[in-house]
Amino acid sequence: MTAGAPQSEPILVTGAAGFIGFHVVRRLLQDGRSVVGVDNLSAYYDPALKQARLSELAPFPAFRFEKLDLAEREPTAALFAENRFPHAVHLAAQPGVRYSLIDPHAYADANLVGFLNVLEGCRHGGCRHLVYASSSSVYGANTKVPFRTSDNVDHPVSLYGATKKANEAMAHAYAHLFALPATGLRFFTVYGPWGRPDMAMWLFTDAIMQGRPIKLFNHGRMRRDFTYVDDVTEVVVRLLARPPGGNPSWSGAAPDPSSSRAPWRVYNIGNSHPVELLEVVKLIEQVVGRAAVREDLPLQPGDVPETFADVSELERLVGYRPGTPIAAGIQKFVEWFRQFAGR
Repeated sequence: MTAGAPQSEPILVTGAAGFIGFHVVRRLLQDGRSVVGVDNLSAYYDPALKQARLSELAPFPAFRFEKLDLAEREPTAALFAENRFPHAVHLAAQPGVRYSLIDPHAYADANLVGFLNVLEGCRHGGCRHLVYASSSSVYGANTKVPFRTSDNVDHPVSLYGATKKANEAMAHAYAHLFALPATGLRFFTVYGPWGRPDMAMWLFTDAIMQGRPIKLFNHGRMRRDFTYVDDVTEVVVRLLARPPGGNPSWSGAAPDPSSSRAPWRVYNIGNSHPVELLEVVKLIEQVVGRAAVREDLPLQPGDVPETFADVSELERLVGYRPGTPIAAGIQKFVEWFRQFAGR
């Protein structure tokens, strides 16, 4: 995908006003692609942040935004029928592990019904490749690290993780039945400018700047494979042009969970360098120039102690692996946050 005049066939990006969706849309537009962005502007976190992201995209003439709840079947079908998207990047979802304990039905609506409507739209609209967001949460109770896409993922420990595993299974069924090429991306703790205010990087930076206590669950001993958003965007753009074919060596007698005879594939998208939350706090303190006030708390239900991505398959098949060092990524995030929050 090279820069130049916008191509006539628009790419669909759902969740376009969300964190990762915004970055993917902007990158595609900068590369000269036409994009239709869809979002329901959910109030899960402040919609003003989503509007601010959309304002950054509005100057691009090749961008069109549609406010739409993908759980609504008929409007979603009409969108696909009208545009017949050659490629779709499905990033819309109800995120968050902890919130799934509070409002589980929001996850069924957005992550299951919404995804089914996208699959149906792709099926009937002639989509040539669906790239969709999965999550490291699918690894659930697994403790053997690094997590590999060839690992079994049958033991989710949150409803959010269960819905993401369901998305992978649903996509496989459509790849098998209708030859819909589908690529699932298991994102590992994505962070960076324009990030979500419910995630640790934003919460810690905001609290440290204002002198408020930060909550360190599991006493800050959790390790996360923090992945910078520009690396994620690069993976999405590269994979869009590489729809999966069937794996001819796949065997039902010894099934590989990461591939299939159908045009279906899943990848880990992570930095492959887990960092303890205490180290993240230390790096933010250094950039902000102020010490954190810490509140140690136990591990919360649905959380896992460590995430660690094996990305060897991504590197082998796509020729790229995320690599932004955590210190460099935090520096960029804090610089953006100071400007955005006026601090």
